Formats: sequence, structure tokens, C-alpha cells
Amino acid sequence: MWIVYVIFSALLLGVYDVFKKVSVTENAVLPVLFISSLVQLLIFSPLIVASHYQIGFSPGHLIYIPFTGLHTQILIFLKTCLVMASWVCSFFALKNLPISIVGPIRSTSPVWTLFGAIFLLGERLTMVQWIGIAVVFASIYSYSFIGKREGIVFAKNKWIILVFLATLFGAASALYDKYLIAELGIHRMEVQAWFSIYQSFILLPFVYILWWPKRRTFPFSWKWSIPCIGVFLILSDFFFFYALSQEGALISIISLVRRSSIVISFLSGLFLFKERYILPKGIALIGVIFGVVLLYLA
Repeated sequence: MWIVYVIFSALLLGVYDVFKKVSVTENAVLPVLFISSLVQLLIFSPLIVASHYQIGFSPGHLIYIPFTGLHTQILIFLKTCLVMASWVCSFFALKNLPISIVGPIRSTSPVWTLFGAIFLLGERLTMVQWIGIAVVFASIYSYSFIGKREGIVFAKNKWIILVFLATLFGAASALYDKYLIAELGIHRMEVQAWFSIYQSFILLPFVYILWWPKRRTFPFSWKWSIPCIGVFLILSDFFFFYALSQEGALISIISLVRRSSIVISFLSGLFLFKERYILPKGIALIGVIFGVVLLYLA
């Protein structure tokens, strides 16, 4: 059943990516990132207070947020640092590259998550799952050739480098999530809620030091898509952490299926952003979908 929750998470993550692209296009990146994180803080803060005083929430409630001590908070803060590094790289890359290129590259994170899950966490996959993963990887790799037709030379483009850095940080975060929730037994809502709180405090000095003095050079304009980033990330992460907390859930499969969100990226690139070379990108995308189907059947 956990695979169904991951599929919901993937769909919401795809919409989240679209809102990111809309928000950072011709806009300053850091304030967009900060405001979207602030929305998450405003949503979770009253839930944390209500859970602490058990006002309408009691232990065992679906959205009850426990607090299990300073050591746990330090571990969650470290997760926040990983995610923030991934997000900053991803937001800047998304501003300067087509979403139909960034999405597939970000989808390579399961490659690194898979290696970590096998060698560090001891996960084992079936033959059908290996075939599905191979199909997805081959399809994703083909996007590098499509990118050349758009004048994007992967080895020389700094924004492509940022995408790969975001992918590596994201893969490390996914493995760390598995460790926190499945290995240490930290409650999924405690991880999600306090991570959402800490990210605003991490971003605030960067916004003040790096962007505010240069705000005239890199102006910020309000868009209603900006708060939607935070809302859809909360929903996507809720299903992600819920799936991760289920018995028998495999982080290697969860990470891969979640990145099927590139379907939404592809459709937005076609209809919303009018990007080029949709046919070859669509063929590669079919391979990704087929690989995900194999994983689901397995």
C-alpha cells in the first residue's frame, strides 16, 4: 500500500515543481525560497502548539506532532541543512533552465539513493525491480542528448552543475529520511514539522546578507504561486513520510517512484512554458513511465 502513497506524493511534487518554475521566472530566487518556507512555518507552528498542549490532537492522531528531545531536534536540523543545500541549487537552476530538462536530471537522484540503500542500508531488489530501474535510468540518460539540441552542454553549463549538486544533496536527504524514520523510529510528523520550522531560520540570514543589499539588481516581485510552493510541498512530503513509515517500505523504490513527478514537469513544459523538442522528450518520458509501472507491478 505504501507505493500508492508515494504516487500521490509524486503527483503533488510535480505541481510543486511547476509553481517553483513560475515563481522564480524573472524573479529573485532567495526571497521566493524564504517566503515559501515561511508559509510552511505558519502552517506547522499552530499544529505544534496544539499537539504539545493536546488541544484537539492526542498521541496517535494522524497529524499529531510529538517532541522527543534535543538530540532528535539536532538530527532533524542536519536534515534541514541537506534539504536547504538541495533547494538553493535547484531553485537557481530552475530559473535558468527549461523545466523539461531540470525535472529529468533531478530524477537521477534515485541512482544515488539506490546505491546508498543497497550498500548502506542493505536493501535487496527483485529482478523485475532491477529491470524497471534500468529502463528508467536509460530513459533519463537520453535527456542529456536532447539537451544538446537546445544548446545546453552539460559539462560546461554551471546551471546543469547546480542541478546535479541539488540531486546529490536530495539523494543524501532521502537516505537520511529512511535512517531517521525507519531505523531510529523518529515520528514522521516530528521530522516534517520541525524541518519546516528550521528552514525559515536557516534561510533568513542568507536573504538578509546575500539578497537584500542587491535587491535593486535582483528585484523581487510577488506572485501567488509562491505560497503555493510551501502548501504543495507540505502535502507531497506528508504522503512521502507516511509511505516511509510503513513496514516494508524501500527507500530505493520510494525515491524512484516519487521522481515520476517529471510527468507533470513535461506537461507544464509543453502547455504552460511552450518549451521545444517535446517529441524526443516525450519518448524518453514514456520510458520513465514504463519503468515505474514495472516497479509498481513488482
